[in-house]
Amino acid sequence: MQKALRVYGQVLRLVRRLPKDSRPYYAKYARENIVNYRDVDVNDTQFLDELFLRAYNHSLRVLNKYSADESTANKLKEICCG
Repeated sequence: MQKALRVYGQVLRLVRRLPKDSRPYYAKYARENIVNYRDVDVNDTQFLDELFLRAYNHSLRVLNKYSADESTANKLKEICCG
């Protein structure tokens, strides 16, 4: 659960790097995904690892879409993949 909260917090930090008009959409999107997966079995580490990797990859796609620097996602990569 702690790792999920760290991922969520880092995703919200990345959302702040997006253009102002798109921030509310992506902040809401991130929150909805956290809520949707809150009942996941915390002992299913394989599924959680896949979920965190998807969060990282999706964040990279969004950053690329808005031409934001991908290196800002390094901390998220450490949390999700490290």
